[in-house]
Amino acid sequence: MGRAIDDRQRLLRGLPSVDELLRDDELRRSAAVCGASTAIMTESVRGALEEIRARMLSGALHEVTIDDIRGAVAARMKGALASKVRRVINASGTVLHTNIGRAILSEEAIEALRLAARGCINLEMDIESGERGERDCLVEGLIKRLTGAQAASVVNNNAAAVLITLNTLAEGREVIVSRGELIEIGGSFRLPDIIKKSGCVLKEVGTTNRTHPRDYATAITENTALIFKAHTSNYRIVGFTAEVGLKELVEIGSARNIPVVEDLGSGSLVDITRYGLPGEPIVAESIASGAGIVTFSGDKLLGGPQAGVIAGRSGLVERIRENPLKRALRADKLTLSALDATLRLHLNEDTLPRTLPVLRHMARPVNEIEAAAQAAAVLLKEALGDGFAIEVEDGESVVGGGSLPGHNLKTRVVSITHRTTGPDGIFRYFLNSDPSILGRVSKGRFILDMRTVERPGDVVPAGPFVP
Repeated sequence: MGRAIDDRQRLLRGLPSVDELLRDDELRRSAAVCGASTAIMTESVRGALEEIRARMLSGALHEVTIDDIRGAVAARMKGALASKVRRVINASGTVLHTNIGRAILSEEAIEALRLAARGCINLEMDIESGERGERDCLVEGLIKRLTGAQAASVVNNNAAAVLITLNTLAEGREVIVSRGELIEIGGSFRLPDIIKKSGCVLKEVGTTNRTHPRDYATAITENTALIFKAHTSNYRIVGFTAEVGLKELVEIGSARNIPVVEDLGSGSLVDITRYGLPGEPIVAESIASGAGIVTFSGDKLLGGPQAGVIAGRSGLVERIRENPLKRALRADKLTLSALDATLRLHLNEDTLPRTLPVLRHMARPVNEIEAAAQAAAVLLKEALGDGFAIEVEDGESVVGGGSLPGHNLKTRVVSITHRTTGPDGIFRYFLNSDPSILGRVSKGRFILDMRTVERPGDVVPAGPFVP
């Protein structure tokens, strides 16, 4: 035991100091090549030495050369400078996958982003007058045209849209909501929590599965500010159920001069049934039914950047704009530029399935997916080699993002198994490729859904498979 301790002490004493390594010409050249600053180089040297010392003391490392130390330092410098943003190929079977950024932007929106990023735009300037303008004006006209709303405003996401709307129109007062609509969506977003944070008083009516008009009518008091309706976008209550439609809620509210706010979540601007898809609530229909305010997302069925759109009556929207929270939650020039381009695509519903990636992937014909799957299977057999079994099979995709809950889309998938490695190991291998390839594990197999993959070669992983 004593001899082992002496050996470790000898190894530790043989390590170069931080200053010696900072003066090392080879390390300095390595730092210059990868663009590391003196601070990052110093941090990397210290970190590498600490790790080596810890391994020596534990007995895991018995010998180390100067080249080993240089390699450890260089690896840390590269890691410190490497981007944490990775490209991901979506072969998961979820079109709007929240974990990987939801909607893929159109080419028009990407070009709008480039324009805004490369230089200045008229974000808050009225070009005609040369005076300061309102940034909502960049997209308000398009939103009004597409929805029939009198006015519109944009914030950074739909949760923010709900928050600022409730805070503006009902702070300190009651908001009536059906118990069947007290939703929770991904990321632990709970409507009751948002109502509380907005400074309003939640007043629940009805039961989980059944709410009637009389429940709303009898709940209204002098302290009632709003009736709130939430689209249950990521689940369905079926069986013995009853809910009150928007038109009837508007009638109940109008009789007592109480506006109705509807949160549509996904918020489609077009009737997607014309593209062979199940129906989703359309913003224009909610506006036409008399909703005072409708809120919806920019990065779901709209197919644009992350944003929250607030559309409705001009008096209510103007009050929301004047809320001090608007500055904290407002959208930036990149978001508004991409949103503008996305909204303009919606002016032509005939070309939308071609120009809007989200709609193109949702409505993609199975025979086209089949061709992509067969081509991918051939490429994967060539790349992966022996030990793998690769087949093309029937499968089901989902839209995701709280859209079209309970409805699956027929698709074709590439099924991959290995004679010694389980599906979770294959999943990690594909995910750790560059770019990352996101599939899914189903029924003991690793699955690549080709619905959202434009080029079959994109699902072929880089680098050899190591079991």
